Amino acid sequence: MIDSGILLIFFTTSILLALSPGPDNLFVMTQAAQQGRTAGLLVTLGLCTGLLFHTAAVTFGLAALFKASAEAFTLLKFVGAGYLLYLAWLSFRAGTVASAAPTINLLSSATLYRRGIIMNITNPKVSIFFLAFLPQFTDPARGALSAQLLLLGVIFIIATVIVFGAISILAGFFGEQFRKSEFAQKVLNRAAASIFSGLALKLVLAQR
Repeated sequence: MIDSGILLIFFTTSILLALSPGPDNLFVMTQAAQQGRTAGLLVTLGLCTGLLFHTAAVTFGLAALFKASAEAFTLLKFVGAGYLLYLAWLSFRAGTVASAAPTINLLSSATLYRRGIIMNITNPKVSIFFLAFLPQFTDPARGALSAQLLLLGVIFIIATVIVFGAISILAGFFGEQFRKSEFAQKVLNRAAASIFSGLALKLVLAQR
């Protein structure tokens, strides 16, 4: 199995990668600010479920398809961009409530969890990133590569849960203050719509 020192380096690197601004942590921050910290945590669980998909994709070779096939890559990224634009539209149309009631129309747990999954698995760049990143920490002399890749994927997910969980708590706290004001709610909804639209554009422009 992989040396413990290598695993520590991998875990530290994964923490730093999760902290760096990107589509997933921006998505978590936006959902937590709009819907509360629990919503952010549910989206995080969905994103991490998506990471299981990408880990399996690397382990069993599916990621190589996205890297080799322009058609598969383009199809998946446009599906993801379309979904983000749909979320942007929902945010733009979202209403407000009186300041006496600081919570807004909360989405169901299943909806939030599903959003995280769809957001993650429709981004083919995650699979390609894993394809380039995970094998660097494997060693054929230390056992089956598939087992090593799966272990690394799980460690990456743990690091993601830690970082994104902290983001959810912080964004949820500040979002709660915003939701006490109808004007601030409108600003938050418009900001969320802008972020989703920007993420959609970034995904459309992504290259393999």
